[in-house]
Order: sequence, then C-alpha cells, then structure tokens
Amino acid sequence: GHMGICMSSGVIRDFAGPYYVSEDNMGFGNPTRYLMMDPSKANGGAAGWDNAVTEASEIYSKRMHNLFCDNCHSHVARALNIMQYNGSTSWNMVTLCFMMLFKGRNVSCAGFLKTWIPAFFMIGTVVLLAVLSRTAF
Repeated sequence: GHMGICMSSGVIRDFAGPYYVSEDNMGFGNPTRYLMMDPSKANGGAAGWDNAVTEASEIYSKRMHNLFCDNCHSHVARALNIMQYNGSTSWNMVTLCFMMLFKGRNVSCAGFLKTWIPAFFMIGTVVLLAVLSRTAF
C-alpha cells in the first residue's frame, strides 16, 4: 500500500510520483491505516522530526519514482534514518512494511474494509481457481 509520513503538526507528506512529494493530499486518497510514532524519539525531538521529514521530502522531490526500489516507503525510511528515529539508521521498506502489517491500526471500519477486501478477494480467487482446476481433471 501507499505510505506517507506526517509532520509533527499532522500534515502528511508522501512521495506520490516522479519528482513529486505531495503535502496533505495523499496520492491515492485518505489513509486507511496508520502507525503512531513518537516525535520525541527523533534526534532533536519534534523539531528534528520536522526537519528530517522536510529534508527527505526535498530529496525525493528530485527523484524518479520506482515502484520496486525507490518509492513512498523509501521516502518514509529516509526521513526516519535522517532523524535517527529511536536511535536507528537502519529503516527500510521491508521494516516499514512489516511494522504497518503487524503494528498498524485502521482509521475506521471502512478503512479496514478498504485495506483488506482487495487482498481477501485476490486470495479467494486464487483458491477458487485452484479448487476448480483440480476438480476439472
């Protein structure tokens, strides 16, 4: 899914496409899941958090978007690495993916449905096709 990072004021920044970091207008609609992070765990506190998000956004506003290697998750990881969030400079796409999967919260019931119905539909389709292909022979 798409990912952005908020300034301490709540304004969302997201790397939405080539050479473009949006501000408070996410590339694929409003968030459906979130992960609450503590700006006081950034080097420099809330000011350090905001500076890091701004710096990462400036870097990514000059970069080509690549779906697999340099994307919205990379933008968020770069911000967290710049601010040395929780004393770490090892943030990456995979870490963030699993954090959102296991620690992320849904913004609402509708957010849950928007997040998970497509996945359940795809899994159900694959299972159904597998069962039907076995019974056809």
